[in-house]
Amino acid sequence: MEMEMEMVYRTYKHLLFTVAYRMLGSVSEAEDMVQDLFATLQTLDTDNITNHKAYLVKMITNRCLNDLKSARKKREVYVGAWLPEPLLMSNHADPMGQVVQDETISYAFLVLLQELSSVERAVFVLREVLGYEYNEVAEMLNKTEINCRKIYSRAKVKINQDNERSLGKLGDSQPLVQKFLSAVQTGNFQDFVSLLTEDAVLVSDGGGKRRTAIHTILGKQRIQALFEGIAGKGSLQGQWLPFLINGQAGLVLVKDHKADMVICFEMEKHQPQANHIYQMMNPDKLQHISSVLSQIS
Repeated sequence: MEMEMEMVYRTYKHLLFTVAYRMLGSVSEAEDMVQDLFATLQTLDTDNITNHKAYLVKMITNRCLNDLKSARKKREVYVGAWLPEPLLMSNHADPMGQVVQDETISYAFLVLLQELSSVERAVFVLREVLGYEYNEVAEMLNKTEINCRKIYSRAKVKINQDNERSLGKLGDSQPLVQKFLSAVQTGNFQDFVSLLTEDAVLVSDGGGKRRTAIHTILGKQRIQALFEGIAGKGSLQGQWLPFLINGQAGLVLVKDHKADMVICFEMEKHQPQANHIYQMMNPDKLQHISSVLSQIS
C-alpha cells in the first residue's frame, strides 16, 4: 500500500500542483494543498478507486473551491491590487517538479483568471487547460453538463473581453528585461518605456506591507516617471537577476540574499511591446522565490 501510494504521488503531484496553482494563484498554498491531500489520502480506503487521476483532480479542485470561499473575504480587505504569486521556473528547484512552460501558466494568464468566479475558474481550468470533456468536468464539480457548458462559455467571454487579451503565443519579453537593466544603471528609463504601448498599465502588489503604488499606473509616461522617481530614491538598488517567471523572461531584485521585488510583463499580441507590467513586492508572495534563490546560490 505504501509503495502504491508513493507511485501515485510521483505520478500525479505535478498535475495536482498545476490545478491548484492556477486556481489559487499561490505557489506556497498550492504546494501545501497537494501535500495535505496526499496526507489525507493515506487515511482513506482507496482500494476501490478505479481512476486515480480523476479522483485526485476532483479532490484538489473541490479543496481549491472551498479555500477560495475564505480567500474572497480576505481579498475584500486587501490593501491595493491583489496579484498572483509569481512562479520562478528554474532547473534547480521547481515547485512540485518541472511545470510545463506554456501560455496557460504565464503570469498574464493567471491575472486574467482572477477575473473569474471560483466556479468559472474551475470549469475553465479543467476544460481549457487540462482538456477534460464536459461530462468529466460535470462529474468532478457535481454539476450538469449543460450547466458546465454555460459556465465555460461565460468564462471565455470574460477572459477575452478585455481588449481580446487571451491565450496567444507568448511574446518575447527578453528585450524589456535588457532595457530595464540598462535603465536601472543609468537612471534613464526612456529606452525601456519605448518598448511599452502608449496605454500600458503598471500594477503593483505590496499587500499593505511594502510601500508601492496602490492604484494602477496608466500610460507609459507615468510609468517612466514612477520608475525614475523610485530609482532616484534608491529603491531599485540591489542585485537584479534575469529569470524565467511563469515561462517568460522577468526580473528579480535581490537584497540581503532575499527576493525584494519581481517584475514581469504581458506582451502585446504579435508586437514587441508590453501592455502590462506586474510588480510584486509583497514579501509573503516572494518567499518561494527567496527559497529557490537560496538553493541555487
